[in-house]
Amino acid sequence: MQSRQDVYQQLHDYLVELFEVPSEDITPDARLFEDLDLDSIDAVDLIVKFQEITGKKIPAMEFRSVRTVDDVVEKIHDLVCS
Repeated sequence: MQSRQDVYQQLHDYLVELFEVPSEDITPDARLFEDLDLDSIDAVDLIVKFQEITGKKIPAMEFRSVRTVDDVVEKIHDLVCS
């Protein structure tokens, strides 16, 4: 089972490596689209990456309400640990 901190660290690393988001811009309150310049395709790519790591199906519909880094961490943590 992964902790919220583990999920946050993985998300942080993915954002830096896959989407070239500056590390210092990634905070729990950072908004994905407005602050980190991600788009909907990036969000899908992120979901796919977490599916590969966890081996669990993560429904894209679960992410319609996420807006911040912390929202993603919470959603991934809940889905992976349930």
